[in-house]
Amino acid sequence: MWHSVALLLSGFSALIHVSLQGPHQRNLLKNLLKDYNRMERPVGNDSHPLTVVFSLSLIQIMDVDEKNQVLTTNIWLRMSWFDHYLQWNQSEHPGVKNLRFTTDQVWTPDILLYNSADDDFDSTFKTNVLVNSSGYAEYLPPGIFMSTCNVDVRWFPFDIQRCELKFGSWTYDGWLLDLQMNEADISGYMANGEWDLVGVPGTRNEAFYDCCKEPYPDVTFVVTIRRRTLYYALNLLIPCVLLSSMTLLIFVLPADSGEKISLGITVLLSLTVFMLLVAEIMPATSDSVPLIGQYFASIMIIVGMSVIATVVVLQYHHHDPNGGNMPKWVQLVLLQWVAWFLRMKRPGENDDPERPPCAPHLRQDPSIGGGFGVGTGGLGGCSTAGIGDPQLQAILEEVRYMADRFREQDEAESVSDQWKFAGAVIDRLCLVAFSVFNIICTISILMSAPNFVEAISKDFV
Repeated sequence: MWHSVALLLSGFSALIHVSLQGPHQRNLLKNLLKDYNRMERPVGNDSHPLTVVFSLSLIQIMDVDEKNQVLTTNIWLRMSWFDHYLQWNQSEHPGVKNLRFTTDQVWTPDILLYNSADDDFDSTFKTNVLVNSSGYAEYLPPGIFMSTCNVDVRWFPFDIQRCELKFGSWTYDGWLLDLQMNEADISGYMANGEWDLVGVPGTRNEAFYDCCKEPYPDVTFVVTIRRRTLYYALNLLIPCVLLSSMTLLIFVLPADSGEKISLGITVLLSLTVFMLLVAEIMPATSDSVPLIGQYFASIMIIVGMSVIATVVVLQYHHHDPNGGNMPKWVQLVLLQWVAWFLRMKRPGENDDPERPPCAPHLRQDPSIGGGFGVGTGGLGGCSTAGIGDPQLQAILEEVRYMADRFREQDEAESVSDQWKFAGAVIDRLCLVAFSVFNIICTISILMSAPNFVEAISKDFV
């Protein structure tokens, strides 16, 4: 029985305790908001500024729009201040340690993102204001912030972007609202697949204008991010390097294949397609040329020059022997100096063809330079004057005519081979020159990025 009575009394006391909670909080809210004016700055002395401590928590980098130069982030703002009119004695209101007010009930600082790119400008969610008995108020509105960002694409895709988030009061100057700063919190940051967060440093600034003596403070946080280059290296850089290497195959391909020009034009068109892909994501700016754009432009110049060089090679290779002999300076430069530098020799250059001896019944004509003379009815330097048979002499005349024709063909082939060898020398020279230029261009342009080594070590190693 006593046990039942004890349980009944304890339950009744619990009901009494709970019932006292509601009236204390209700009466406190009624008393605090009775004469409260949310348009009034909550300070004990109007000549004193109200100190507001501002900070933020970066949760996620959602998007970096390079073309429109807009940064989209998920941020929780943190604002705290002391409200002179929201204080109470906790002993007079037992159990009431904190109160929550809507932004329509109490004063809140009109701090906005100055460089907002949102359609509504202020994209924060209006949460409750948490106030304790000493009047300390905390306001933590989250929001998806779209801010303008001056995207510098000079070192793309090895670039580091620094996007500013400038916060400040829209109507209060520094003598009315003293804006102070705490460091940004990145402990809850969610990693982004395209960007690495380097840091979010912040500074407090004061601006002075000619119209007024009072300062206008603001807090600026700089979201510093580094682009992760693995995606762009696999989809843009490596294909471009391979295409530039294919340019060298133009000078290895034989001139008789008929595909040298086609290969060069195909590589040039492929680079143009990759150039268009890069242009789609880059902002339309003339302030700087992206690093990858410089590389593509250089490779396109190399390919264009290789096509021109290929045309010259084909012109030499298919030169008409009846169109004239090769100039002396071309023979000196290409066939001697450049060929010696490239360690190239003409086929059969060391061969010394000998003239076939005369038939035993033909006599040698000593009157023509000590060699075999071509007299009347002669055959390749061998005289036919000793023959008195007319039929045999007619046959020898025909043989002489055929021998002269073959000799002319040999001379034409010799001139043609000379032009072909000159084309082969130009081909080899272009192969060496373009290989060196391609390697120098790739290394000098890509490694000129300030954080090239850091990006490679973090994304590929």
